[in-house]
Amino acid sequence: MFHKEGYKIITITLILVAVLSAITYLLIPNTIVQGILYAVAAFFLVIILQFFRNPKRKTIIDENTIVSPVDGKVVVIEEVFEKEYFKENRIQVSVFMSPINVHVTRNPISGKVLFSKYHPGKFLVAWHPKSSEENERTTVVIQNNKVNILYRQIAGALAKRIVNYAVAEETVVQGDDNGFIKFGSRVDLYLPIGTPINVNLGDKVRGGESILAQVSE
Repeated sequence: MFHKEGYKIITITLILVAVLSAITYLLIPNTIVQGILYAVAAFFLVIILQFFRNPKRKTIIDENTIVSPVDGKVVVIEEVFEKEYFKENRIQVSVFMSPINVHVTRNPISGKVLFSKYHPGKFLVAWHPKSSEENERTTVVIQNNKVNILYRQIAGALAKRIVNYAVAEETVVQGDDNGFIKFGSRVDLYLPIGTPINVNLGDKVRGGESILAQVSE
């Protein structure tokens, strides 16, 4: 199963691979060279297909948990000042996605979208300290009866487009698809101070399934 954001690129790639294969077959008599070109074309196609894969995830909807919005590795857990929306100290939990990770983003909690904004910007490497403030990014705030959180999709050096489906005033469901980031990036979550964190630095997490934190009573 592939994400809808990849349909166009996958179609173009299939056409290019088919054309390259036909040209190789018709114009290059050397079977060794043919084999190399076929292998390169197949490798490129596999890379594109795996990048846009959209595996089904079994999210256990629970208002007492905050699930990871993406697949990747936990690279930041620290208290910071969130200055765009809350303007207060929050616990930042960041998940870095490599190009081989699934790049679908999912709702960390169910609730009402209070804020959704796109910011154009730079394309610093995703682990750069200033990437969360200077890179192309989106900011989304979701609130329910128990908690309000902010998550931020951040483009990396390879990511050239962020897709965000969150719309202010709409209600979203935990674990549902809320966007896509193309070719490497990071997602930051900003949670209330005192939120029990369930992960450690370096942990690998799965979007829609891994529980990053519990909702503090």
